[in-house]
Amino acid sequence: MHGTWGRALAIGAALLALAAPASTTRAAAGTPAIRHVVLAGIGGLRWSDMSPGATPTLWRLAGNGSVGSLVVSGIHPLTCPADGWLTLNAGARAAVPHPAAGPCPAIPPVTAAQPQPRPGRPGPALVAAMPALIRDNAQFHYDPQWGLLAGAPGPRACATAAGPGAGLALASPAGRVASYLPSPSALTPAILARCPLTVADLGNLPSSPAPAGSPARTAAARTAAARTAAARAADRQLARIAAGLPADSALVVFAPGDGSQPHLRAILVSGPRFAAGMLTSPSTRRPGVVLLIDLTPTVLGWLRAPVPTAVNGQQLAAIPRPGGLPATLSLLAGQDAAAQVYRQTVTPFYQLVGFGYPALFALIWLVPWGRGASRRSRRRVIARAAGVWAASVPAGTFLASLVPWWALPHPALVLYALAAGWAAVMAAAALAWARWARGRWRDDPLGPAGVVAAVTLVVIGCDLITGSRLAQETPFGLNVLEAGRFYGLGNNALVIYGGSGIVCAAWLGGAALRRGPRRRALPIMAGVSLFTVIAAGWPGFGAKVGGTIAMVPGFLVLLAAAAGVRISARRILLAAVSGVALVAVFALVNYFVPVTGHSDIGGFVGQALHGGAAATVHRKIGSNLGSLTANPFIPVIPVVVIALGLMIAWPGRLRCTLLVRAYVAVPLLRAALSAVWLIAVLGWFAEDSGVTVPAAGLPLVLPLIVVILSSVPDTRGGLPANDPPRQAAVPRPALGGPVIVRNAGGQAPDRAGWRIE
Repeated sequence: MHGTWGRALAIGAALLALAAPASTTRAAAGTPAIRHVVLAGIGGLRWSDMSPGATPTLWRLAGNGSVGSLVVSGIHPLTCPADGWLTLNAGARAAVPHPAAGPCPAIPPVTAAQPQPRPGRPGPALVAAMPALIRDNAQFHYDPQWGLLAGAPGPRACATAAGPGAGLALASPAGRVASYLPSPSALTPAILARCPLTVADLGNLPSSPAPAGSPARTAAARTAAARTAAARAADRQLARIAAGLPADSALVVFAPGDGSQPHLRAILVSGPRFAAGMLTSPSTRRPGVVLLIDLTPTVLGWLRAPVPTAVNGQQLAAIPRPGGLPATLSLLAGQDAAAQVYRQTVTPFYQLVGFGYPALFALIWLVPWGRGASRRSRRRVIARAAGVWAASVPAGTFLASLVPWWALPHPALVLYALAAGWAAVMAAAALAWARWARGRWRDDPLGPAGVVAAVTLVVIGCDLITGSRLAQETPFGLNVLEAGRFYGLGNNALVIYGGSGIVCAAWLGGAALRRGPRRRALPIMAGVSLFTVIAAGWPGFGAKVGGTIAMVPGFLVLLAAAAGVRISARRILLAAVSGVALVAVFALVNYFVPVTGHSDIGGFVGQALHGGAAATVHRKIGSNLGSLTANPFIPVIPVVVIALGLMIAWPGRLRCTLLVRAYVAVPLLRAALSAVWLIAVLGWFAEDSGVTVPAAGLPLVLPLIVVILSSVPDTRGGLPANDPPRQAAVPRPALGGPVIVRNAGGQAPDRAGWRIE
């Protein structure tokens, strides 16, 4: 075990060492130019398929070149090799028609033209299915540039395809392939030198060759044997290609698609500027991780061809390795292990939290904790402790990545155990604060919740600023296999992050308001707001478009409440568009001043200026609407969101007595809850994950509400002793007027005697 932990810590140190130079390349003055490019695809290839004995050519190329993990995620949950070849053709995600589940379809046939040239010489061919594939892909709105890869060498140069997948990659929109060989075994040094670009399909590694009904162990053994045999055959073909490469060539070996399950696939680049390194790309900002859609613009850049603005991929680059090839491959294997943990555990995790948290707090409320007058007090203490721990779990999942759990035995168990442990540490700190705080912090009902929110805000915000290292493959973080986001704030963390900023600002601002005038509280709250928004939205940090649009109005509502500003209809409209305005400023800065680093924000501006933004907007709207039917539980979410909004707006009318008391005890609470609700609703419409955005905020929002309500002094139905007996007013900016809490006749009120206006 000691050795395992040692290796894990070494991998963690390597990741930290890679963090700083991840966006720099290794290009040096005087490096030879790339004049020939060879793309060799092996479907389903993973680093575990390679070894010095079974695949000596691949192993040698990996040792001398730059290696990485390739994300092949495309349109369907499983990207088949034919999808990958078609993606290379267009420089954008594309797919051939096939069911979501089941074996991958065969690559569309490539028919050689008649009469054929001399045997062994490339000639014209036709992919008859190409026009139909183009029509079918129009529904996905990824703005493909059909025939883009074939045009990389320029109008007067040629590109050779060897094998059916390569023919699909180099087909024109009409399906014509200018220079085609049926098999890569016919590639000779003369043919490789003839054209600036050669694409070779070296076949696919089988994923399930055993017949149906075979025992699992037998099937696994047959699969492994078949993969080894196919890898050896592809390696022999690759050896002939590598031996015949002309001078100043770049050889790219990659997996154009998945096998039976999504995985990170293998990619290596051998050639000028890529000696003994690790691959990276501005698309991911992650050492060792690049995208399939990066390959086409990379080839265009190598061959000095223009890259259309509609292309989202970025050019590959190389950074120094953290060690030798074995250490680098261990790091890449750990990336795939972490991705598999996310894929297999994230749904059960959210189901456990979504049903478990309400059940836990309902059980605490129903269980009779003793008898007599102390029962209510015990229930409040237990609910507060459980709520503080539960609200700390999201930050705990980020802090868990301080240890490279993916490199340890049973990585899923280690991840969630570390998350629970960190949550316990945060909970202990929050409860200790509530017990030992002095002065203006003492007896503050927002104290425990404020501590948890502040820690969560700092953890996620600092992670956004430093490259999103802690967010990778955690339940509230980023999933590499989905290829949605590789840096910044994930949709699952939007409400958690924004809500933490709101509660933290309300806690610190409320403490300042209790001590003095508003001019002391507003700068503190504004500072928290600026940190939260800039860390998430700045192109060089989080580059979050929809999240920034959602968060800015929420913070403005809170700041208006603290300043005593009445919210009119005009001001509501200005707050609603303020997030859009800030994102527009960030986007323009990112597009015209690229020193901030490439991001999707600046890329969208480029698309808008050149007429390519409509497809992106259409695709995101479709994804948002599709979230309403993602699973059978989704229809419950809008009902819950609406119910929570009504409770926040009119708790007295809905008999939410505890919330009424909390509004009296914490003057900024109503504005804070209104702001969090506003972020959740705006995030619903601004993000392509749609209705799942507010649902993902439940693991923080529900426990924090429980903590706040259980922290409000229990007066057995009356006001706290230091409150005025007849009236207490707190700002009500979201609904346009003060909240007046009254009791009838000046008597000690009971629960039924309170109303809220």
